[in-house]
Amino acid sequence: MKDNNLLDPSKVKNIHFVGIGGISMSGLAEILLHQGYVISGSDMKGSNITEKLKHMGVKVYESHNSENIKNPDLVVYTAAVKKDNPELVKAESLGIKTIERSVLLGQIMKNFPFNINIAGTHGKTTTTSMIAMIMLEAGSDPTIHIGGELNAIGGNTKIGNGKFFITEACEYVESFLKFYPYMAVVLNIEADHLDYFKGIDHIKESFLKFINLIPFDGYLIANADDQNVCDLLDKAKCNIITYGMNSVNAEWKAKNISFDKRGFGSFTLIKSSDEICNIQLSVTGTHNISNALAAISACFATGCSIQAIHDGLLKFTGTHRRFEDKGEVRGIRVIDDYAHHPTEIMATLKAASKVPHNKIWCVFQPHTYTRTKTLLNDFSVSFDDADCVILSDIYAAREPDTGEIHSGVLADKINSINKKATYMESFEEIVDYLKSNASPDDLIITMGAGDIYKVGEMFLMS
Repeated sequence: MKDNNLLDPSKVKNIHFVGIGGISMSGLAEILLHQGYVISGSDMKGSNITEKLKHMGVKVYESHNSENIKNPDLVVYTAAVKKDNPELVKAESLGIKTIERSVLLGQIMKNFPFNINIAGTHGKTTTTSMIAMIMLEAGSDPTIHIGGELNAIGGNTKIGNGKFFITEACEYVESFLKFYPYMAVVLNIEADHLDYFKGIDHIKESFLKFINLIPFDGYLIANADDQNVCDLLDKAKCNIITYGMNSVNAEWKAKNISFDKRGFGSFTLIKSSDEICNIQLSVTGTHNISNALAAISACFATGCSIQAIHDGLLKFTGTHRRFEDKGEVRGIRVIDDYAHHPTEIMATLKAASKVPHNKIWCVFQPHTYTRTKTLLNDFSVSFDDADCVILSDIYAAREPDTGEIHSGVLADKINSINKKATYMESFEEIVDYLKSNASPDDLIITMGAGDIYKVGEMFLMS
């Protein structure tokens, strides 16, 4: 059952965020600040994000302390915050309502008649950003909340005055079941987050519940190339629009696909059997052509013109940490990417292979022990398009180290297939190795959802 209005302005005025420096939490704080709420928050350390919030008038504490709770009406926390956090303990002792971030995001959606939620194991941030760019080009003035930073909106959140709210919908711990989608885009469904889900069937059940949140007159935008997505279509109770690179039955398709010397894709856009126009992208990779088809399908259904679709996609140059060009030193190009699942790794390296290069060095930081252990075999065969693979320690994120899995195990697994992997304990060791071994015209790709991007920054400064 959905929650009642937890943001009723007659009852809630002051809202405190525990973990306000997070990419999503900061954006939600900004939205609520714009709506007239008084916002405060805390984080373990300051950042550019917290400084921006301070300039907006938000009181930010650079620690987690019970004294930070000044009797707010509502306290919001992230899934990473433990129940023994002193601010949560203080709030609960005072009888103050506490809610998790995804619940708040769902509550904010209640203020918009048309919520566009982008879901899937991969591609959410990029596709959400593509949709945002198109709708901005169309003059729809949407409110936008993205899980990454988009230069065109100066960060991850834009406050609009239109009727659309565009945001990602994450399946982890079934967060997206707190949402109110009018339109849902389902990009793909694969095994992931297996520290919560019991397997692919459990994941599909969760996605079906999400799809069935769409009202009868709403829309499901579905990837016809993904069998797990297709398995759910006959159970949907709304309008369905399909897209695909390979499916002959998809409504929106791409043909005549080509890539320029930068690796940017272009294609002829097909709707049913009609050629609509030529689309030129300013991002790399075949996977981004699929993401573009998803964005096109969604935006056309909302009333965006083909011209706005064409121009919006051309202006989209990517979000931070999605095949982000970090710079060049000694003729060696450094790219950074958020890929942390085997399918994402393969797509990113495939995109890199289309960029002129000598060698591709992939510096990968596995993300979470559970994912690394459960998908070990899939990870071991996902680096085919890299010439050399360097593995750092696993980024623990929310998990304790039980000693069951280590990056050295993954290196051995990769080397049993193709001897190209090396485990290195520190970022400094990785940088020194790259300085000694990488050559002009090589590509270095730092990859993972943790802090591996620091390796690329250290290399560029070396």
